[in-house]
Amino acid sequence: MTPPDTEPIRRSIEVEYWVVDEEGRLAVPDGLADAAPGVEREFVEPLLEIKTTPCETTDELRAELYDRVGSVLRRAAEDGKKLVPLATPISDDEIAEHTSERTRVQNRVVGDDFAYVRHCAGTHVHVEQLPERAIDQLNTFIALDPALALCNSSPYYRGRRLAAGARSKLYRRLAYADVPHQGWLWPYVEDREEWVRRLERRYEDFVHAAADAGVDRRVVQRCFEPESVVWTPVQLREEFGTVEWRSPDAALPADVVRLADRLAETTERLRDADVRIEGDAGHVGEGDVVLPNFDVVLGYVDAAIEDGLDSTAVESYLERMGFDVDAYDPVTHQLEDDDSLAREDARAIRLEHADRLAADVRERVAVSGD
Repeated sequence: MTPPDTEPIRRSIEVEYWVVDEEGRLAVPDGLADAAPGVEREFVEPLLEIKTTPCETTDELRAELYDRVGSVLRRAAEDGKKLVPLATPISDDEIAEHTSERTRVQNRVVGDDFAYVRHCAGTHVHVEQLPERAIDQLNTFIALDPALALCNSSPYYRGRRLAAGARSKLYRRLAYADVPHQGWLWPYVEDREEWVRRLERRYEDFVHAAADAGVDRRVVQRCFEPESVVWTPVQLREEFGTVEWRSPDAALPADVVRLADRLAETTERLRDADVRIEGDAGHVGEGDVVLPNFDVVLGYVDAAIEDGLDSTAVESYLERMGFDVDAYDPVTHQLEDDDSLAREDARAIRLEHADRLAADVRERVAVSGD
């Protein structure tokens, strides 16, 4: 329980959804960005991002996210379109990009591997930094990264099974193979100064890679800064005053709010908890938070990506770290029977999950109205 003399921990969500037409074909979300505050086009044509403002309570966050998603769904229905809460479009459709200088630079630097990123839809959770405990908070979120398994929502890339968490594998193992530190999970840090040094090194790495690809340094400096040039899954965001967790897949609002709630509750514990890094087990308790050694965390992350909640080790670890694993039913494990999918099957799956999203929002609105 939060002491009366402390401020609530604010949290916010950014979630991406694919836009499809009534046949399940990927579609351009013309007009949908005007349906509610915080709705934006993404860098690829059929993807839409819906953001909340920083909220002090889970109830406030849930209400705002459902309200904004509901507004977009109503506008989409008027236009014969739907939103799909899956991490990849699962089929082999070509994904067109918006033309921008920033995207052009990334294409030059990352090369052909940037195609992997075009097939990814995810969720970002921002939790307000705790004064004087932000590094403990950052390290704790790094240790919680295997929780991506709770919302794995697609095992497919271009119609073929890739991993339980296909999006995470695309980002971390494939897209940034030539600039690996940009997308990997980074180790624990000692202090803010170390974090800043890492950002500066990664920025220089990117600038040099851009120069090797024929991109002028001034163009990179115009499009990027040290904080915006990395895609590591857990970040200390000075721009927003948050610790950001970028690992979860696109998912239903109920699941992403539940994740944000857990991260905020864990952050509350850090106000008075003893945080230490040791051993292989890890746990989040009332008075202490024990983070496993980083190489152990990486093992759990790999299992979360490859096997998801089919890994008993991941499931046990997340329970020790305070997650109610039984509250989640990751979509990816409902889609794993076939090693490959025809395009028609992919479209049918998109429509099924678009209907699930619409039903989830309708149910929540009905309950709120009672």
